[in-house]
Amino acid sequence: MLLIAGGPVLTNDPDNPFIVGDGGVLIDDDVIVAVGPTAELKPQASEVHDVEGKLIMPGLINAHTHAYSAYARGGPVSLPTRNFQETLENLWWRLDRLLTLEDVKLNAEFTFKEGIRNGVTTFFDHHSSPNAVTGSLEAEAKVVRDMGVRASLCFETSDRDGTEIFAEQVAENVDFMKSVNTDPDAYLRGMFGLHAAFTLSQASLEKCIEAKGSVPGGWHVHTAEGPGDEVDSYRKYGRPIVQRFEELGMLGDDSLFIHLVHVNNREMELLQTSGSWAVHNPYSNMGNAVGTARVAELLKRGVKMGLGTDAYTSDMLASLGLAKVLMSSSLEDPTVGFMESVKLLFGTNPDLASHFFGGGLGRLKAGNFADVITLDYHPHTPFNANSMWGHVIFGLNGSLVNDTMCGGTWLMRDRELLTLDEARSDARSAERAVEIWKHM
Repeated sequence: MLLIAGGPVLTNDPDNPFIVGDGGVLIDDDVIVAVGPTAELKPQASEVHDVEGKLIMPGLINAHTHAYSAYARGGPVSLPTRNFQETLENLWWRLDRLLTLEDVKLNAEFTFKEGIRNGVTTFFDHHSSPNAVTGSLEAEAKVVRDMGVRASLCFETSDRDGTEIFAEQVAENVDFMKSVNTDPDAYLRGMFGLHAAFTLSQASLEKCIEAKGSVPGGWHVHTAEGPGDEVDSYRKYGRPIVQRFEELGMLGDDSLFIHLVHVNNREMELLQTSGSWAVHNPYSNMGNAVGTARVAELLKRGVKMGLGTDAYTSDMLASLGLAKVLMSSSLEDPTVGFMESVKLLFGTNPDLASHFFGGGLGRLKAGNFADVITLDYHPHTPFNANSMWGHVIFGLNGSLVNDTMCGGTWLMRDRELLTLDEARSDARSAERAVEIWKHM
């Protein structure tokens, strides 16, 4: 058995939250056997990895991202992006139409690589490549397997590219869900991806529901992100988006609703009573200037809201800090946001991942999957169970991650990636980005 030991352990386990000084995590294959003081665990270990005082934590979870957007970094924006609709039409929908299956693979490698470097071991990805639909989720899945991360994948279905591509998107989701959601493999899951209410007619949504039928898995959909989404729903259907989804039977504990910036109180109630999952993406909401989600209110009402990045960053710890200050700033109340942001990343995200992947994730405790990271963090103030969340929010960031393990396998040691030829992948991505940018 492997013992990762020699530093403080932030377990995120309410029953055993923090081990000061010299603690460790004992691992057998892909499962945690015990967490405690190094001296107590060492006699059981056949191998010891000494972290030399680094902080030991559970692997992080990104509850919503878009690997397909990787080529956008540094890229040209030749048409107006003066509002959210123009940003979609003139940036993201131009980019995704240019992607090939090779690009899908390269983008996934980049996204998972950056995640690993920032201590992320589990991803909920929402993919789009309208001119390379069939086989795209399996292309991503191969990267998941090769790199050793854990991921939920889906294809972004919408009406915007015509009926033939819509049909391909529906089939891609259903076929992938069938292939992975009945497999005991704890590393891959599929959801039915939908872009948003305003890009799917009622007839199209009903076709998606009919095609999915009894196939295991739920829906992964952007919901009330921009103000126009709700306006469109009232104008066309006379009801808000979440109510429209609820009437179609889409709510529930297998479904994931993203953003919720403009939902009303009744929609919050529907999400809560149905046990649906939700995801806050502060970087994206601020960057796209779509408004500020009422995260504190959603949590207070019992909505299961987690934290994602929407591909703006791979740094979940930075997103945690931003979630805190955005809540405090938007409410003009510095007492709100601290534990609410902790709830997002260290409460709901572990519950979400554990539900979807069928095992304990996001907490270092016996019986859970061995997803472990270490951070080169040596604070100048006391670090213990009482002060730990203050250190996490205001002291930690992804660049401090030194080692990343997923399911008992090292993906990165001493900042060196072990499951990807990074130079090869980056070089080919750079070549493809040049070609993509010519058409942006």
